[in-house]
Amino acid sequence: MKLQDKNTIVTGGASGFGAGIVARFLEEGANVTIVDFDETAALAYMESLKSDRVHFEYADLADGKSVAELFDRLQTRWSRLDVLVNNAGTTHLPALLEDVSEKDFDKVFAVNAKSVYYTSKFAVPWMKQQAAGAIVNIASTAALSPRPHLTWYNASKGWMVTATKSMAIELASERIRVNAICPVAGETPLLASFMGSDTPETREKFLSSIPLGRFSTPKDIAATALYLASDEAAMITGVALEVDGGRCI
Repeated sequence: MKLQDKNTIVTGGASGFGAGIVARFLEEGANVTIVDFDETAALAYMESLKSDRVHFEYADLADGKSVAELFDRLQTRWSRLDVLVNNAGTTHLPALLEDVSEKDFDKVFAVNAKSVYYTSKFAVPWMKQQAAGAIVNIASTAALSPRPHLTWYNASKGWMVTATKSMAIELASERIRVNAICPVAGETPLLASFMGSDTPETREKFLSSIPLGRFSTPKDIAATALYLASDEAAMITGVALEVDGGRCI
């Protein structure tokens, strides 16, 4: 029970890595708020969890007013915020960097970068009040070892790694730890988008670059997020931890 009674937000918690993190945090005693734009998926997932310690809140994480309203609602439910997991993310389809549309570029940076700005804007002052907290940002190996034709996605995750380190050094005196996880491509709804198509051939091509020979899973990322959010990682801040089967070696 490493997160017993810890109040936790998981953005993008209705599917993929986020869903895995939600389930593991509940197992470890946390109270979890799933923040997602897909209410149908979130409610269905919550039903499968059969827990009275999880609830759902809708928010458009790229809209400041929506995020402000989200935190207003949360502060009527909780007296403190212990853990924030910035997991919500998206990508553009593989393409030459000059062929990615401005619309797709804006969407990638709105979801992958601006959402972290907004959640931090409201979560950090709350954590400062209690002089404690843990923030876990889900970045990507794309930030450290970019694949071609995903340039603007790679850049958004590089932004997240730099933001993580800067947040960590600024917030250390407030006893707020900030770390990032860099997963390799995983068995999530975004996998087909990263590969361009989900075929045996594209899977083989991706897997050939991962020494351990498999994609990451929600359980892999959840276990890492649990460690970084827990008191066991009390001396760890500002890291970008690779969970990649050796891909970045």
